[in-house]
Amino acid sequence: MRAIIPVAGVGSRLRPHTYMLPKVLLNVAGKPILAHILDKIMGEGISKATIIVGHMGDMVRTYVSTAYPDLHVDYIDQEERQGLGHAIYLSRHTITDEPVLIILGDTIFDVDLSPVLKGPHSALGVKTVDNPRRFGVAETMNGFISKLVEKPENPTSHLAVVGLYYIRNSNLLIGSLNELVNKDIKTKGEFQLTDALQIMIEQGEKMKTFMVDGWFDCGKPETLLSTNRALLDKKSTSRKIPGVVINEPVYIAPSAQLSNCVIGPYTTVGDNAVIGESIVRNSIISEGAQVHKALLDNSIVGNGSVLKGGYKRINVGGSSEIDFY
Repeated sequence: MRAIIPVAGVGSRLRPHTYMLPKVLLNVAGKPILAHILDKIMGEGISKATIIVGHMGDMVRTYVSTAYPDLHVDYIDQEERQGLGHAIYLSRHTITDEPVLIILGDTIFDVDLSPVLKGPHSALGVKTVDNPRRFGVAETMNGFISKLVEKPENPTSHLAVVGLYYIRNSNLLIGSLNELVNKDIKTKGEFQLTDALQIMIEQGEKMKTFMVDGWFDCGKPETLLSTNRALLDKKSTSRKIPGVVINEPVYIAPSAQLSNCVIGPYTTVGDNAVIGESIVRNSIISEGAQVHKALLDNSIVGNGSVLKGGYKRINVGGSSEIDFY
């Protein structure tokens, strides 16, 4: 089986952080977003992946090759972003007769995939939502998906497709993507994967749904922080540090240097970060960042940033330096 992971988005809603770092490499609960995804698929025994890159793709390549040397990865460059269907279409030459698992690169999920991957049918992960207009929506009949609609104006279902797609008939998927592109079938100006999957359904492919309650969005600063909280609730990694009060749950990297401070709850401190004479809670302090004499809450401090003094709520991008007087 092969996993296909599109990560070509520029992450505009997470600026300024994504000016210098791809969205999927932002730290949440102790490791990059992409690492949570790759750890999950490798835990399911998947050893082959196609990663579709765009914005700062070389950084993604370097990270994956270093952190996951045992994962066989094909990289696809999506120079012009024309939708999720277009991204998967570009990767078609890496797809063989074996099933594929498509995973969106901006979400982290907590679900047991074993029953899905062992099942006889294609299956899409869904979650019941209050406002399905923001998502692809699945309508079901007799236990199978009868219709898929991308961001419907008048939804008839509250089952949102959350970015997990297990496709058994990969040849039919490729044929449907070819039809989508060759006939220039677009929805809201883009080639949508939901439209290709609808073509598959109309050609007889049976698809089921499976519920994904543990679905964590990482697309905006506030959702990145809420995901950080949810993941730390599940797994907190702490250690005793002289002169430091730690209110769990937290993640503190072994190489981080902390002194005379209060950390947590719900705080991630990245590799080689330095924090002194500060109180930090509900925040992400990224790799190599420095925080001195500050009181932070609901904040994200980017890689290599330096923050000194004062009580503020901030959203600082990578390689920044801010002084408060």
